[in-house]
Amino acid sequence: MGEEIAISLKNVSKCFKRYNRPVDRLKEILLPGKSRCDEFWALRDIELEIPRGQTVGIVGRNGSGKSTLLQIIAGTLTPTTGEVQVNGRVSALLELGSGFNPEFTGRQNVFFNGRILGLSQKEIEDKFDEIASFADIGDFIDEPVKTYSSGMFVRLAFAVAINVEPEILIVDEALSVGDGVFVHRCMAKIKEFQETNGTILFVSHDLGSVNRLCSNCYWLSNGRVVEQGSPVDVSKTYQAWMYDRINDGIRKKVNNSQDLESHPKTIPEIDLNSTIQGDKKTENIKKNSFTGDNFLAFANAKRFGTGRCEILSLEIQDIKGQKNGFIMPGETLILHTKIISHDRVEKPIFGIMMFDRLRVDIAGWNTSQYKYKLPAFEQGQIINVSFKIIWPHIKNDTYSLEPAIADGSQDNNEMLDWIQSPIALKSGVTDLTFGMIRLTEIQVSHTIDTAIPQELLKLNNIK
Repeated sequence: MGEEIAISLKNVSKCFKRYNRPVDRLKEILLPGKSRCDEFWALRDIELEIPRGQTVGIVGRNGSGKSTLLQIIAGTLTPTTGEVQVNGRVSALLELGSGFNPEFTGRQNVFFNGRILGLSQKEIEDKFDEIASFADIGDFIDEPVKTYSSGMFVRLAFAVAINVEPEILIVDEALSVGDGVFVHRCMAKIKEFQETNGTILFVSHDLGSVNRLCSNCYWLSNGRVVEQGSPVDVSKTYQAWMYDRINDGIRKKVNNSQDLESHPKTIPEIDLNSTIQGDKKTENIKKNSFTGDNFLAFANAKRFGTGRCEILSLEIQDIKGQKNGFIMPGETLILHTKIISHDRVEKPIFGIMMFDRLRVDIAGWNTSQYKYKLPAFEQGQIINVSFKIIWPHIKNDTYSLEPAIADGSQDNNEMLDWIQSPIALKSGVTDLTFGMIRLTEIQVSHTIDTAIPQELLKLNNIK
């Protein structure tokens, strides 16, 4: 027997009509046969099938069609073409403000939304205390929603969405405005919902959250699905594409500057389309876009950057200089890297990111962060950079190390070469470790009170 499908979209497209003047809309209605609008296709030919109980992430830059897609699934928009099937009660936390009447109080909006979702008055009354407690906005529950801060609004919206017994939960980046404590409570609630076989559509720009929560991922760009697969694989390609866009902007600034004479070799054009054509995205990965030649090392690894520098090696060694792929907490780890420069690099920064097996970023370090200024690189030089690290007490797992070399400042730089998952490191444990890290400097003490305070006895009616 096949999996039960919770959400199915077949050839779904959505077109919005844009008119230069309001009267053009009226003319089109009264005088049919001539279009007086500009068409904007927010979605094109979307094919999507989500089995019940799966958590699916959707990533993409702003304007890629993510919110439109979720609104179609939630039923607040109708597609221009295609077929949509949703099996189960949907509760959606879309963009801030959607679904709530700003003139109603928080209490009135809870009942209003509950009835829209199909709950009876009695069911909402039974759940109200739980919703109000989770939202934790105090007396503001009886104030008009228009007086709420964005944080208060999202507290109430999520409390309603998660507590009305949905079968499908849609979350569209709204949690980004919540405070840290509330976001942790929301994530715990989402985990609880997953354990009850609930289906979740999760939109976020935080790739770490997508990798942690989701079992499948879709990347949208310009209204189309350009990649679908495991969150780890999609996030790697999406990360590379984002850096290509950043580098493309830098290239345009450099090439349009009046100081071109000091740049005998300008930053090469990046073929952005090659990074979003499904399986074709790896076709050009073996060639350096700056030199036009094959990469000198890590030929089979995914990488991105303008190519003015190349990373040639990354070695893990112990304190004795022996290569080592296994490390214990407290041991010294030395990371050696060789870089070749194909161009002059004015302000080089070298760093390494560490990811766990779900591609959640665990730690990162670079020369700028630790105030180590590398000299300018000259064309044809080979540069050796080393990091010496005392390995922390982290959980027993395998971690990937990703080296990167950039030109610029910490906040504004051109990515020259970033290699994804070229090398892995196995970490052992010496003591019992809960969660991600073990705190090593903890002092424990205790005292015993021999008498119970009278106030406590009175409070609990103890004789």
